[in-house]
Amino acid sequence: MNISLFKSKLLPVLSIIFLFIFWKLPLDINYFEIILATLFVFLVSYIEFKSDYLKSLGFNKKDFTLNNLLIKAPLYAFGLFILYYFILLPVVTYITKQPIDFSAFDSIKNNPSLLVISLVFIWISAAFGEEIVWRGYFMKQFVKLFGEGKLSISLNIVLFGILFGMLHSYQGITGQIVTGISGAILSFIFYKHKYNLWLNIAIHGFFDSIALLLLYFEFL
Repeated sequence: MNISLFKSKLLPVLSIIFLFIFWKLPLDINYFEIILATLFVFLVSYIEFKSDYLKSLGFNKKDFTLNNLLIKAPLYAFGLFILYYFILLPVVTYITKQPIDFSAFDSIKNNPSLLVISLVFIWISAAFGEEIVWRGYFMKQFVKLFGEGKLSISLNIVLFGILFGMLHSYQGITGQIVTGISGAILSFIFYKHKYNLWLNIAIHGFFDSIALLLLYFEFL
């Protein structure tokens, strides 16, 4: 088999299949699953792109700016959280008749030490990890294979939004739907900002930090 064809076509497909199988295994390692998945993505990206593997995921020096990280990202995160809290959650809950399940985060309530640890892990696993895997790798590989036509991008965003939501089953059906929609919005932002992964990581991190703080103070 042609090595170039293997690295550019077959390896990404096999890698994505492997990651979904890995996530379905009963490993029970929580945050570390996405961290291991991220390391795997770094590896296969390096095999395919060599020294340009970080750039292939969306890490560009020109995008690493204070404007992106400390102005745009918090504004996007706050806007997304307003949409999440005041529109998506109530509408989806009304449709499913089931409240979102945040019981996995009960241990952090009124526990400042665990809150700090959780915030660190949220930024490492959810912000960096999920954005690298889902947007930087999955979404960009889909674009590489199927192009940037309107239909292709729409399928890209919808497909990985659905799969992203499904992997948050611990939040119940309402959580899966809301998370899937939120993931699709993050994918759309990634696309509209020309695959700026730094911006997406910061948006995701600020969004999850807001949610975690509200859970800590029992407002969510």
